[in-house]
Amino acid sequence: MKADIHPRYEPVDIRCACGNVIKTRSTRKGPIIIGICNACHPFYTGTQKFVDTAGRVDKFQQRMAKTQAAQAAAAAAAASKKKK
Repeated sequence: MKADIHPRYEPVDIRCACGNVIKTRSTRKGPIIIGICNACHPFYTGTQKFVDTAGRVDKFQQRMAKTQAAQAAAAAAAASKKKK
């Protein structure tokens, strides 16, 4: 390996817009500034909201309930037919 051709790998701070500071190591100089991190991201904090203006989720759940009911009825009919 050649000497003095690789960038230095030094400690660096990653700063989020929410104020969270993460200490890591990088070849990049100075602090790394990001807009969102795991401390403020809605998915990781559990504050994610689903916006369904067209009602697609409700329509899917209704179709799924019908399908499950039909499968349960078919299974019950097959079980009663088997007993005879």
